[in-house]
Amino acid sequence: MKDEELFKKVKRLYHLTLTGLSFIVVMGVFVTILYQNPNIFTFEEEAPAVAVVQETDQDLIKDGIHVRTGLIDAPGLMLVVNNCTGCHSSKLVTANRMNEERWNATIKWMQETQGLWDLGENQEAIVEYLVSNYPVSDKGRRENLANIEWYQLEN
Repeated sequence: MKDEELFKKVKRLYHLTLTGLSFIVVMGVFVTILYQNPNIFTFEEEAPAVAVVQETDQDLIKDGIHVRTGLIDAPGLMLVVNNCTGCHSSKLVTANRMNEERWNATIKWMQETQGLWDLGENQEAIVEYLVSNYPVSDKGRRENLANIEWYQLEN
């Protein structure tokens, strides 16, 4: 019986020691964080050290280009911005140069498999914008090299 009581006391002391050590570690981390960032609990907004220029007009057009997306400013632009760039980059739109039939098939596929909403009468204007401003190109990823003066490497 005496050994059992001694075991319980040692076990209790062990748990108290672990609890105390855990508390000390947590407090040490907390003090370290406070030391490194003394204003961590200050809720007042500090003025930025450097003035930050922020573009407030999300639909700014500069030199015929919609600045935020890089799309060409033309009729239908905002329909494309509002219906296409919410899900993916405008770069994906401009990289996929397709004809009217392929754009309509792609839109149908996005509606059936990707959750694209019904564009209604806007679809015609969107496709017209894409076909007019980003037509099909047979160039591929880059044009073939031409008029190159080749030279011989010497060992």
